[in-house]
Amino acid sequence: MKDYGRIFGAPEIDIRLDGENISEIKVFKGAPCGATWEAAQKVKDMPVKDALTRFGLEVQFFCTADPAAWDPISGKSPIHIADHIHSAALKICLKNKNKENSKKAE
Repeated sequence: MKDYGRIFGAPEIDIRLDGENISEIKVFKGAPCGATWEAAQKVKDMPVKDALTRFGLEVQFFCTADPAAWDPISGKSPIHIADHIHSAALKICLKNKNKENSKKAE
């Protein structure tokens, strides 16, 4: 599982900003179906405020999980769970970027 676990799992991404736009997005780890990589390409060059919503939505479009297979604990379908996980990953990445930029400004 070494290589599989290194590439697939909870999303790990990094972004580069050009003003308020995402100029580059790099995926280090993502969904085994490839949705993370596909969605990342869709939000490249998009304003951050739009990408925060769009990234998770694009993951839903590309996700190959059965949308009818509702999770009994969360009450959500796998594609909705994937949306929330990917949106959270982008928010965390942006938060880290803001911290880095604050330290550089000091």
